[in-house]
Amino acid sequence: MITVLKGLVYVNERKATPMEKAATFIVDKRNLFFLLYVFALIFCAFSTGWVQVENDITTYLPAETQTRQGLTLMNDEFVTYGSARVMVSNISYERGERLREEIENVDGVSSVAFDNTQDHYKNASALFDVTFDGTASDDVSVSAIAQIKTLLAKYDTYINTEVGLDTAADLKQEMQVIIIIAAVIIVVVLTLTSRSYAEVPVLIATFGVAALLNMGTNFLCGTISFISNSVTVVLQLALAIDYAIILCHRFSDEHETQPAREACIAALAKAIPEISSSSLTTISGLAALAFMHFKIGMDLSTVLIKAILLSLLSVFTLMPGLLMLFSKLIDKTMHRKLLPQITAVGKFDLMTRFIVPPVFVVVIAVTAVWANKCPYCYSFTDLVTAKQSETQISYQKIKNTFGTGNMVAMIIPSGNYISEGALLKDIESYPEVKSAMGLANVEAMDGYVLTDALNPREFSELAGIEYELSNLLYSAYAVNDDQYGQILNGLDQYKVPLFDMFLFLKDQMERGNITLEGDIQDTLDDLFDQLEKAKLQLKTDTHSRLVVYLNLPEESQETFDFLKILENEAAKYYNSEDVYVVGNSTSDYDLSSSFGQDNLLVSILSALFVIIILLFTFKSAGLPVLLILVIQGSIWINFSFPYLQSAPLYFLSYLIVNSIQMGANIDYAIVISSHYKDLKQTMHPKQAIVETLNEAFPTIFTSGSILAAAGALIGQMTTNPVISAIGICLSRGTLISIFLVLAVLPQILVLGDNIIEHTSFELNHINLSPKAYSGSVRIQGRIRGHVNGMLEGTFYGIVRGDMEAIIISGSAARLKDSPESISDSISGAVPDTAQEYDKQFNSISQEGSDSDEK
Repeated sequence: MITVLKGLVYVNERKATPMEKAATFIVDKRNLFFLLYVFALIFCAFSTGWVQVENDITTYLPAETQTRQGLTLMNDEFVTYGSARVMVSNISYERGERLREEIENVDGVSSVAFDNTQDHYKNASALFDVTFDGTASDDVSVSAIAQIKTLLAKYDTYINTEVGLDTAADLKQEMQVIIIIAAVIIVVVLTLTSRSYAEVPVLIATFGVAALLNMGTNFLCGTISFISNSVTVVLQLALAIDYAIILCHRFSDEHETQPAREACIAALAKAIPEISSSSLTTISGLAALAFMHFKIGMDLSTVLIKAILLSLLSVFTLMPGLLMLFSKLIDKTMHRKLLPQITAVGKFDLMTRFIVPPVFVVVIAVTAVWANKCPYCYSFTDLVTAKQSETQISYQKIKNTFGTGNMVAMIIPSGNYISEGALLKDIESYPEVKSAMGLANVEAMDGYVLTDALNPREFSELAGIEYELSNLLYSAYAVNDDQYGQILNGLDQYKVPLFDMFLFLKDQMERGNITLEGDIQDTLDDLFDQLEKAKLQLKTDTHSRLVVYLNLPEESQETFDFLKILENEAAKYYNSEDVYVVGNSTSDYDLSSSFGQDNLLVSILSALFVIIILLFTFKSAGLPVLLILVIQGSIWINFSFPYLQSAPLYFLSYLIVNSIQMGANIDYAIVISSHYKDLKQTMHPKQAIVETLNEAFPTIFTSGSILAAAGALIGQMTTNPVISAIGICLSRGTLISIFLVLAVLPQILVLGDNIIEHTSFELNHINLSPKAYSGSVRIQGRIRGHVNGMLEGTFYGIVRGDMEAIIISGSAARLKDSPESISDSISGAVPDTAQEYDKQFNSISQEGSDSDEK
């Protein structure tokens, strides 16, 4: 007669569960899955070329921000020609003058600015501001910059430009090297933590397929950011390798007593819910990024969550077949444990259980304050990475010698040249402005600017054409502009802005209505080319663009305040809703404005999602709080480093690492807590915590070391400041999390045992009636009753009578008391709850002094 207090009882005749049916199908149809994966990989090999990568991070600004609206308008209506700052060191000014002429003669170069001022010649270094005939991506500009590099090859030259710069290709090459080195580290780590050498190729193959599937399906997301495109593979490996390890170890356990097929089915049926629940914390942490106002959070969340789901798919449908394929080799290459036990760490934790928690509370309180003072930055231009590209080195050299230029553009309604000229004068009156340029202050010739209005006689003298021809031209312009009254009243006082009249003259000459000869034609042709470029850059039918160079840093509160002044000045002449101020500084301002909300949102949602999952996992209100406290503490400690080092941290690195650290590193705390919760049912909490660390250390070491190593490689081997900052913070945060779950969490669990028990809300099975079973019975849970037969498997409880058995795992303790006294101590009615039984069982188990360890 057996009474089931907790768990499930199955008989051999029972029907297979849906999970077991699914596992059986996957294992038996493994060749079909192999074939499907072959087709999928072939498809992904082609589809990876379809992925569109966005390198401009401002693209992900919210649509309602002024910067995003202004950039969209500016990109649609205006042309921005490519430019370069070229510094040649250790030359005289005279040599600089000759080089200016040589650079200006290069095909594709529009103009070269160089003079004997501190802005262009300083400390025996010459700085040339080069403008090209095409945009930064046009072939004419790329060809011109290549010729300039060849021309200056024998000089000490530094070139800072976006012309011909392919950051995506450079980053791709760097990540390929990082992945290769990471793969070597992963093989070493997996070998140390594996039970068989043949497990390693199974794990690597499973992950490799998952990574290729994710890269090949990125085109489904449309255009993805360069951040998602570069770091996803490494993060996918570090975040999802645990899933494959769990299934692999499950298979090894089941294979000890069952053939390969049955062991694989049983392992998969048990691993699917276990792995799925484990992945929820990681997915929930990443999902918090999707709620950011800055839309790059949605981009990262989508790509990384897809990577996790494809990793799960590969583990559930591909890996069982690989385990069957390698099963014989796995059996032949079994080896002893290569990782040592950390019993000493567990004993140290017990010794310091009254010291470490109070110290930890003080530490996280202090680091929480420091982390909130972290010096965030919103532009990565000035960030210095461990590895520097040629462009970054040139930028730093030029910056240290001549400083940096901070340019913003103002988009205003076009057509009112008087207001435009007045606005330019107002702007130039501020000491914060180095210079401002628009059609209203661009000199045409003889002291006139392009927007000055001239009558026919003044225009004929300026352009060098006959007065009669000038009159005819003005008449045609008046007719074209429907200003017939000007013709009737006489054209002597009819004035037209130079810019408009020159463009009209150009149009009439192209139509063949006006023909000029000789030097006048050549002069006007050159002028027309300059006017056409000015029009493309500075004016459309609906908007004009003003270019303002500031004497302020790109990112500072003073700069942000002055942007408001520029908007106020423009509001004197135009409707404020029709004015846009665009530039790196405005982008930084918008990012800083949304960061506060995004930071709070990501922190709260990631913690909330994880707490909800932990509540259902552990069925306790106290334990999730303790686990979150430890991981949140690791986050605060992690981001107190930038404050202590006075090193600016790119804001996006914080948001990404914060969510990953909360979602992924919490798994380490879950592993410790789960093992401890199980072990303390059969042994004293002090013994349980020591054994917990020994059992959990291989899992934590595997996942933690891979994630930390991957982050460190990214941080040290990429030249992209954003990616580098993510890697450094992720590596540091992972190491801190590992340290805390091994050196702080055990003490908290032991001391907080009563809190965990008293806040448990696990449903209890009350007053279950005894039931009789015959034949082969499979038991999962705790039982009390009479057993007549052979026991095989995992058993938690007390056997009264004679027992002759091999303890495969765990331990058996001989109790001091006689069977009669034990019987008396637990005799009577069945306990009302499983907790009451636990108390009786634990009180008796603690009386045993001798133990027979495996």
